[in-house]
Amino acid sequence: MKHLPNILTLANLFSGCIAITYILAAQNFTTAFDINTYVEVPAVEQPYIASLFIFLAALFDMLDGAAARALKIYSPIGKDLDSLADVVSFGVAPAMIMFKLLWGAYMAQPEALDASMLSMSPAFLIACFGALRLARFNQTSLEQKNYFIGMPIPAVGIFIATFPMILWHQPLFRYFYNPWLLYGIIGLCSWLMVSNIRFFKWQPPQWTVKHITPRLILVFVTAAAIPFLGWAASFVAMGLYLLLSIVFKPQGEY
Repeated sequence: MKHLPNILTLANLFSGCIAITYILAAQNFTTAFDINTYVEVPAVEQPYIASLFIFLAALFDMLDGAAARALKIYSPIGKDLDSLADVVSFGVAPAMIMFKLLWGAYMAQPEALDASMLSMSPAFLIACFGALRLARFNQTSLEQKNYFIGMPIPAVGIFIATFPMILWHQPLFRYFYNPWLLYGIIGLCSWLMVSNIRFFKWQPPQWTVKHITPRLILVFVTAAAIPFLGWAASFVAMGLYLLLSIVFKPQGEY
């Protein structure tokens, strides 16, 4: 049983690797609007499956921490292994999703043949800033016992993993094919991960009204948005998480 937390962490990493393979396998296809007009349509099935594996990785990430606490097993190896798994599952895999979305956005432009691969490279800032955020966390984990300094990388990874779900279930949602919107999302997510904003953890340190209120607001408002927005409700959840963390200002003495 003492190896269970590390096994679950490796399952997280394994799921992230499978997600990356599905994203790499995604191929665009050509369709015709009329006899003279052809456009490149980004593949959405493989990224959709990749998103499922990122969600599975998030489940394993949650379970490994729960197992470590239940078994009272803590080790530097487990801590470092968890960060290495997270940077793959919630850093590299989501960065690959953003890369494919940027590719699709440029392929839909009239000047698609002139698009440079460097135009898609900002997607990997998600992985770079995610790694920096994890390294900083490992050095300041005692300070972040009751809150996170900077948005946790799993939150960013799960948020980006909803994008293929949106395109699969809501195919008319074409806003993702605007490269400048994608650059904005990449920049904002990267900055949030290394910012000094204190984000509350999902599990409250105390079961009091003060501590559970922001979490209840996040759950109920997001749930209320789902019937209207579907998977796009992830934008509501992301915005609320940021806003509520700023308003409620989690403190170390929780």
